[in-house]
Amino acid sequence: MAEGLPLHINIREPRWDQGTFLGRAKHFFTVTDPRNLLLSGAALEDARRVVEDYRSGRAAPGLTEDQLWRAKYVYDSAFHPDTGEKMILIGRMSAQVPMNMTITGCMLTFYRTTPAVLLWQWVNQSFNAIVNYTNRSGDAPITVGQLGTAYVSATTGAVVTALGLKSLTKHLPSIIGRYVPFAAVAAANCINIPLMRQRELKFGIPVMDEDGNRLGESRAAARQAIAQVVVSRIGMAAPAMAIPPVIMNALEKRAFLKRYPWLNAPLQVGLVGFCLVFATPLCCALFPQKSSMRVTRLEPEVQALLREKAPHAEMVYFNKGL
Repeated sequence: MAEGLPLHINIREPRWDQGTFLGRAKHFFTVTDPRNLLLSGAALEDARRVVEDYRSGRAAPGLTEDQLWRAKYVYDSAFHPDTGEKMILIGRMSAQVPMNMTITGCMLTFYRTTPAVLLWQWVNQSFNAIVNYTNRSGDAPITVGQLGTAYVSATTGAVVTALGLKSLTKHLPSIIGRYVPFAAVAAANCINIPLMRQRELKFGIPVMDEDGNRLGESRAAARQAIAQVVVSRIGMAAPAMAIPPVIMNALEKRAFLKRYPWLNAPLQVGLVGFCLVFATPLCCALFPQKSSMRVTRLEPEVQALLREKAPHAEMVYFNKGL
């Protein structure tokens, strides 16, 4: 680069200040952009090459700062931040809106019969299992047995919650019954995410200093990371599962929907999609992706290790997952 793009731009961090909610929201609006799903394998590899070359101190002639940041976000949308491996397509954050709008829309539409509840809770938990595995923190391997346990437990929890509440709300106003899927999703998230990431709870996740140097693994950090992800996921689902039922309950009393009942599902999916476009990035932004914890809150053995490796460190940092 003759005139040269400076090589000091820190593309290991997001473009916007992650210490503020607004900065994190801008970051996640970019990360969850569904258009990233349409990129070809060649485009993803080009982005990887640009990012890895720049990190190595090389930049292609004519590369601009905007192009560099675009490549960084394309790279982040498809490759795991800790392992560098290409993520499963439907497990990527850019797939959250199209996948969840379809599944959630159908859950809210087809909630009246037991077979429909069973089907859509199973579909939802299958999708959640893929997302949780794809976006796990660190480079922690997970066995087929652990995957199976988490998947079966979460699906069972969601179905039991949905069917139990469905029977309890049978004689209540119909609007109450419409919120049964949300309660089931919230319960399942509390089961699925910790189980899918149980290895992290058992052995810990990598913790680093401010400069990104790995200092060790911490179970306390894993607990904080998983708790934050559970809160974000429930918050992500809340608007999409709370607002459309109110609107649909009012619309179903009108002659228009009685005349064209087949519009019910497309309307639900559209309303859910509109909510998710905003709820997904905003709820991902509730907590910093690079989460932090005081050294004094870590396990005693990890504190002892840090006193040797980084005696002056007061905070450690870790990827909380998504």
